[in-house]
Amino acid sequence: MRIGTVREIKNHEYRVGLTPESVHDLTAHGHEVWVETGAGLGIGATDRDYEAAGAAIKLNAAVIFADCELVVKVKEPQPAERAQLRRGQVLFTYLHLAPDPGQTRDLLKSGVTAIAYETVTGAGHSLPLLKPMSQVAGRMAVQAGATALEKEHGGRGVLLGGVPGVMPAKVAILGGGVVGFNAALVAAGMGADVTILDRDPDVLERLGTHFESRAKTRFANHANIAVSVAEADLVIGAVLIPGAAAPRLVTRAMLKTMKPGAVLVDVAIDQGGCFETSHPTTHAEPTFVVDGIVHYCVANMPGAVARTSTYALNNVTLPHTLAIAEKGWQAALRANPHLAAGLNVHAGKITCAAVAEALGLAYTPFGEALKG
Repeated sequence: MRIGTVREIKNHEYRVGLTPESVHDLTAHGHEVWVETGAGLGIGATDRDYEAAGAAIKLNAAVIFADCELVVKVKEPQPAERAQLRRGQVLFTYLHLAPDPGQTRDLLKSGVTAIAYETVTGAGHSLPLLKPMSQVAGRMAVQAGATALEKEHGGRGVLLGGVPGVMPAKVAILGGGVVGFNAALVAAGMGADVTILDRDPDVLERLGTHFESRAKTRFANHANIAVSVAEADLVIGAVLIPGAAAPRLVTRAMLKTMKPGAVLVDVAIDQGGCFETSHPTTHAEPTFVVDGIVHYCVANMPGAVARTSTYALNNVTLPHTLAIAEKGWQAALRANPHLAAGLNVHAGKITCAAVAEALGLAYTPFGEALKG
């Protein structure tokens, strides 16, 4: 199969779909890999590195979109990229379609077969292709929040861990999954006063056992969220409903109860955000202020640590890329229901129930879509 990867064009996105090591594995299995020139520079990988791994370097993305059967990316295709997708082509990347009707319309119109990293499942309802980026984003959320709390950046002027004789910052984390756990790990390690809120008793028990006295747990009902948000210096939104839009857990009214200069970090922004006042921001302009509260809502947080993120992502995506290349996408998805769960769009149809429900569009089950 001819597989291509392009230079990411989203604002300050430095990750790349394939590392040179992944290219080596694909070419060793007899596949042809095309890489856009400069695609790997953000992770320190040169065109020469890719050529040494067996890739053919192409001067622009248009050639790759035109002639590759499988395109492997990191972020959702931007409008200029979506215009180049075509029927019969497979796109393998993060999509986050639920809050993005414009992208969804374009993918449906193109006829492309789009497999989303974020809805590929694993054992026990896990999301293995989302997990490494959730780990990165959870840890980065604390760094971003700590910086935003500095007075220079509009925050309260609070040091996350405090110092002897001065209380540490209060950190409330909404959601105890992979993002929330990793955020709590870093925040507690920095000495902050951490509270994690979740609705699943099993999750709360697991978090309590792990963190013991280093972090508190609290059931995530409306009243507890309201109290925790009002007390917090930093609130990290870490909720996820696979494939669906994130629930809005923090209302604008709650902002008026918060301390002036407190910070909200919305890691759920890729799925629409879990704060009512959130809207996507970029690494170039990461924050904005509403009612005196600093909002950090960067939609591609892991892109700032591109090398770590790309290698972590390739560790989990490469086996699926190989399966698609070796068997063809239809046979690969039929053989692996976990990979089949990643199919979001095929030949003008929505094949992910959560996406269809979020956007009010018709849903076509996987089997029916393939027959069509």
